[in-house]
Amino acid sequence: MRDTPRSQGPAGEPRPGPPQLRPGRALAHTHGASGSGSPHRSDGRSPQTPRGARHSDQFGRPGTTPPVPGRPTFFLPLLLLLLLPVLLFTLSTWQVVADGPLLRLDERLSRALVHPDRASELLADLGSVPVAVPVLAVAAVYAAWRARGSGTDRPWLPFVAAGLLMALVPAIVVPVKELTDRPGTSAMPPGTGYFPSGHTATAAVAYGTAALLLLPWLTRAYARRTVVALAALLVLGTSYGLVRRGYHWPLDVVASWCLSTALLTVYVGLVLVLSRSSRRRSAGTPSSRTGPS
Repeated sequence: MRDTPRSQGPAGEPRPGPPQLRPGRALAHTHGASGSGSPHRSDGRSPQTPRGARHSDQFGRPGTTPPVPGRPTFFLPLLLLLLLPVLLFTLSTWQVVADGPLLRLDERLSRALVHPDRASELLADLGSVPVAVPVLAVAAVYAAWRARGSGTDRPWLPFVAAGLLMALVPAIVVPVKELTDRPGTSAMPPGTGYFPSGHTATAAVAYGTAALLLLPWLTRAYARRTVVALAALLVLGTSYGLVRRGYHWPLDVVASWCLSTALLTVYVGLVLVLSRSSRRRSAGTPSSRTGPS
């Protein structure tokens, strides 16, 4: 390539001065540039938008336009985590209402597992309201206190959200019990309304929400793992006790697992959305001026 412009006069006419650099082509080769193709200002200052600092577009291509806000990255995983348990809960409810073949397997499994004893009765009591709800209340109060001390907006939000989530459990379980009208196992007196398991749903939502409330305030990894493992053990222990004691069929417990997973997913999504909106509001609020006005 040529770096000198063509003569504007007749051919053979001597040029009065040294050759001039062609504008727009020699900027990348001027003294002080980092390399070929690097933008360089004539006054020696760095470019306003360095190439390495340019934001990429929504497809990952480099560009100079600012990033366009799109759908949150957590939306799709939460949606899948919500749809799958809802689908399984609907399928199990349909099997109970239609007296489907899944009930035959459920009854055989129950006969093999039912063996009432004192230990199973104590485990089943872990899903009762007087045991599970106070645990959730303590975790919610602690989370609200920590949020108040850290300057987080709306420190009362964890307590209110946890209370609303627990209120949804009987609001959903009781109508489904009336709809399915399923009789109990041979270990229970004659009666109906055993599907789904209210004790399992109460334990899963209470202990699961308590763990979710505590996780943001636990700085050590082993503490977070301990809280999650303890919540899972309490839910599994409650479920085992209910089936072992004969209070519920295994399908009643599994359906409550699905229902609780859906409720906890809604809770996580609500917390994430509110936290994002809180951060955006804080970023958009102008900081107070310092010094005399």
